[in-house]
Amino acid sequence: PGSETQFRQTLSEFENLKIPGFISTHLYRMDADPNEYFMTVIFASKEAYQANAESTAQDARYRQMLASLDGEPVWHDGEITYGR
Repeated sequence: PGSETQFRQTLSEFENLKIPGFISTHLYRMDADPNEYFMTVIFASKEAYQANAESTAQDARYRQMLASLDGEPVWHDGEITYGR
């Protein structure tokens, strides 16, 4: 709580980095608990996502994001099967 603006600024900075395969980030605040967020990050391919996830630069970005969070996030990797 109280770190939402800083977290969004951090995400905005990351989006400007031109990470290979990166398409978009979406941040959702939950109606039931306004302190709970879900974030989706979309990459052009699973390979591009994995390359980013395994990079030392992404590890540094992840650690920077943790400073704005109440704890470790829960990860749910998956594949987009429909969208427009």
